[in-house]
Amino acid sequence: MNFSTKRISQLSFLIALTIIFTRVFSIRIPVAGVEGVRVGFGALPIIFAGIAFGPLAGGIVGGLGDLLGYFINPLGAYMPHFTLTSFLTGFIPGLIVFYVLKRCRSLTVIFTAISIGQLITSIILVPYFINTLFGVPFAVLMPPRLISQLINIPLYTYFIMVVLNHNTVNIREIRAGTSC
Repeated sequence: MNFSTKRISQLSFLIALTIIFTRVFSIRIPVAGVEGVRVGFGALPIIFAGIAFGPLAGGIVGGLGDLLGYFINPLGAYMPHFTLTSFLTGFIPGLIVFYVLKRCRSLTVIFTAISIGQLITSIILVPYFINTLFGVPFAVLMPPRLISQLINIPLYTYFIMVVLNHNTVNIREIRAGTSC
């Protein structure tokens, strides 16, 4: 990954967006005294970083966004489990797009990458960690998470496609034939 000044400033902007979307502009729904579901767009900049700049960039944006967000606005005790989940939120879609599907950024590929990433992180890992750490039953955690992801995944796909289609680098790739 190229760590140029431009790339660092782009990733820093995405980290700031993640913190703002997660800590300020999201709705928290408590379940059994613990934040069971968070409705918002906090994962969007993380996933975008993974798809646009690669899996390492997505992981860095997710991990640093969670860590810095905790220090700026803590919502309880620090749990490294959720920092790992934030890292994977950007890493998995980036890994799928860059290495599994060879940088193909079509609608189907992006939708699939986001779906697999959100399935692993938001539907499997986060409820598992909440259950393990706080004892909240899966039957209580899963229905709202499934509903929120059925809404979030298409929205994330749409917004990421809009931004990628307005990026001049990707237009050059399409003209050069390096995109699918």
